[in-house]
Amino acid sequence: MSIRHPIISVTGSSGAGTTTVKHTFDQIFRREGISAVSIEGDAFHRFNRKDMAAELTRRTAAGDQTFSHFSFEANELGELERVFREYGETGRGRTRHYVHDDKEAAVYNTPTGTFTDWAPFEDQSDLLFYEGLHGAVVNEVVNLARWADLKIGVVPVMNLEWIQKIHRDRASRGYTTEAVTDVILRRMHAYVHCICPQFTETDINFQRVPVVDTSNPFIARWIPTADESLVVIRFKSPRGIDFPYLTSMINGSWMSRANSIVIPGNRLDLAMQLILTPLILRLLDQKKRA
Repeated sequence: MSIRHPIISVTGSSGAGTTTVKHTFDQIFRREGISAVSIEGDAFHRFNRKDMAAELTRRTAAGDQTFSHFSFEANELGELERVFREYGETGRGRTRHYVHDDKEAAVYNTPTGTFTDWAPFEDQSDLLFYEGLHGAVVNEVVNLARWADLKIGVVPVMNLEWIQKIHRDRASRGYTTEAVTDVILRRMHAYVHCICPQFTETDINFQRVPVVDTSNPFIARWIPTADESLVVIRFKSPRGIDFPYLTSMINGSWMSRANSIVIPGNRLDLAMQLILTPLILRLLDQKKRA
């Protein structure tokens, strides 16, 4: 952890809603005049799309049915930790972009399914913001959690996550339901061993829970809306959190445990603004005092 160069890490699995959370952080950064360097977990994949397909074929032929982008060995976690450590120590670092589609290919002048070249961060940033799959990994090789000053987990219940992934991959990537189901099955081992343990390391978890039937996600015709959801917000250390203030400001919210608050799904952006803004400003105040 670094007082002079704080790091915020948002961790959530595919379809969890981390992109929505990133949008909220961007709003806070813009409103408060904060200069943030943003890095994406995709930038630290070990393989481009073609090589990932070849590696998947090789492992499947060898009897490994669990390899996916969730897996530790599919990502350059050592490089990600080096970036966290270097930024925390010096305020410098580097990143790249993974090009997902033709639109991004035109922006970065790089073929779809490949990476841009590594490039250094802009100088004089206030903080580093990470959003991806592995921002709080602790295993025998790396300890990313120790470098981040504020760790946020974005956690949907599993059936909701599957519904979101099925709909997204069918709509934007042209996959069949059967193909997405195969990906989900392949990811389960890594989900249990690589993704879930990170949510023990996070400081705050936002978990979306639908209040409509999601019992068979593979035939669901639509994704539950925010109005059809609740969000459970869990604080690892509730000391200093003004729960009476939050429940009074967020209509329809209540405390479910001494460290948890439940809010209507359509109040998530407001809740994040109320909770995260003072935490971010506290990090920057400590930075200025250092």
